[in-house]
Amino acid sequence: MGTVVKKKKSFVDIFLNGVERVGNILPHPALLFGIFAVVVLLFSGLFAWMGASAEHPTTGEAINVINLLSVEGLNRILTEMVKNFTSFAPMGIVVVAMLGIGLAEKSDLIGALIRKLVLAAPKGLLTFVIILAGVISNVASSVGYVLLVPLGGVIFLVAKRHPLVGMAAAFAGVSGGFSANLIIGTIDPLLAGLTEEAAHIVDKAYTVNPVSNYYFMVVSTFMVALVGTWVTEKIIAPRFGEYKGEVSEEETRLEELSKTEKKGLRWVGLVSLAFLAIIAWGLIPQDGFLRGADGHLLTSPLLKGVVAVLFIWAGTCGIVYGKITGTFKTDKDIMGAMGEAAKSLGPYLVLVFFAAQFVAYFNWSNLGLVMAVNGANIIHDLNLSVVPLMLLFALFCGLINLVMGSASAKWALLAPIFVPMFMMLGYSPELTQVVYRIGDSATNIISPMMSFFALIIVYFQKYDEKAGIGTIVSTMLPYSMVFLFSWMILLAIWLLSGLPLGPTGGLHYSM
Repeated sequence: MGTVVKKKKSFVDIFLNGVERVGNILPHPALLFGIFAVVVLLFSGLFAWMGASAEHPTTGEAINVINLLSVEGLNRILTEMVKNFTSFAPMGIVVVAMLGIGLAEKSDLIGALIRKLVLAAPKGLLTFVIILAGVISNVASSVGYVLLVPLGGVIFLVAKRHPLVGMAAAFAGVSGGFSANLIIGTIDPLLAGLTEEAAHIVDKAYTVNPVSNYYFMVVSTFMVALVGTWVTEKIIAPRFGEYKGEVSEEETRLEELSKTEKKGLRWVGLVSLAFLAIIAWGLIPQDGFLRGADGHLLTSPLLKGVVAVLFIWAGTCGIVYGKITGTFKTDKDIMGAMGEAAKSLGPYLVLVFFAAQFVAYFNWSNLGLVMAVNGANIIHDLNLSVVPLMLLFALFCGLINLVMGSASAKWALLAPIFVPMFMMLGYSPELTQVVYRIGDSATNIISPMMSFFALIIVYFQKYDEKAGIGTIVSTMLPYSMVFLFSWMILLAIWLLSGLPLGPTGGLHYSM
C-alpha cells in the first residue's frame, strides 16, 4: 500500500473550520434567546442592587435599573408572558406578508418569473440578470436558494461556461444581496418590527414602516448586480476557466415557459396593472381615498398598510396564476397553499416566543435604556462623525454574521442595544437598521452559519465532488469583500448627501 499524503489545509480552511466549530457549540437561536432572557433577569437584580443608573438626556430624570427578580417583577413575568408574544410587533406583519407571498410561491408564479427573466436575458447581460434575479428572488423567502442557484449552473452550462461560476453569481445575488430588493418582501416588515420594538425603549410612540429603507434598497439592488457582475467576470470566471466535466444533453436543456405559463404571466401583468391603476386613483387626486387625513402622501394608509397591500397583491396574483396554470384547481388548493406557507413559519414562531420575552424583560428592567444612555455618552466622547461610526457598525454586524446565521435572531439581539444608543446620539432607528442590513448581507455568502450554506455545498458538489466549505468560501470571498466595500461607499455618499432612506425613513432623530 502506498503512503497516504494528507493535503495541507490552507489558512482559510483552518479559520473557517474554527468558526464552524464555535458556531456549532452555540445552542438553537430560540434557546439562545431563552438563555438571554434569564441572563437579563439575573442582571436586573445585580445592577439594581449595585444602584446602576443613568440621566435621561432630555428630562434630566434618573433612570434606575428595575429588579425583575422582585415579587412585582415575577408577577409581571407570569401575567404578561402571553401578551409579550402576541403583541410582539414583527409576528403579525410577517405572518400576514408570508400568507400572500406563499400563494405566489406555491402557485409557481415566482419560479416562472425568474425563469422568464433569465431566459429573456441577452447573452452579454446573462451574469447581470442572474444576479439581479437572485436579489429579487428574496421577496419569497428561500425560492432563490432552492431554484435559482442550481438553475444558474444549468444556464452557464447551456452558454458553454463553467457551471460553478453561474452558481456563484446566483448565490451572490440571492444571499449577498439578501437585504436589497425592488419589491417589499418578508424581511422588510420583519426587521421593521424588531426595530420599532427597540425604538420603544426610548420613544414609546415611535413607528418604523416596512418601506423606511426602500430608496436605499432599490439603489443597492442595482449596485449589487453591477459589482457582482464585475467580480464574476474579472475574478471568478478566470479562476475556474473552462469546464471539462461530462454533462448530458438533458442537463444542459433549460425548460422554456409553456403556453399556459405565459398566459398565466400575462394575466398576472394585467392584475398588477389594475392594482397600480387603483393605487394611482387613490393617490394622485388631492382628495384621493389613499391619501392621509391631512392630504399628504407620507401619512397615506398605503404606506402604513403596506403589508396588507403586499398580501392582497401577491395573493391575488398567485391565485390568478395558479387557476390559469392548474396549480390551484379548487379553493382547498388555495387554502392548502396558505397553510403550507404558514407551516414554514413554525420555527420562526418558536424563535419569536423566546425573543419576545427577552425584549420585554430588557425593556422592563431599564437595562436597555441605561446601556443606551451610557453607551451614547462613551461614543459621543470619542467624537466620531456619522460616517466612520456607521461604517464601524456595519463591519461589526458583518463579523457577528460569521458566527450567528439568522438575520432576525441577530437583529432581535442587537436592535435593543444599538437602536436606542444611536437614537440618543441623534440618529434614526431606520438608519441603524439599514446599516445592520449592509453588514448582514455582505458576509452571508461566506458564513458557514447561514442556514442554506450546506445546501450550496451540495449544489457545488454536483460539478466538483471535492467541493467543501473552503471551496465555497474561497469562491465567494471576493464577492463579500467587494459588496461590503461598495456598500460602505454608497452609505458614505448617502449620509453626506442627507438623502432619505425611504418614504418614511430619515437619517436623524430628535427627542
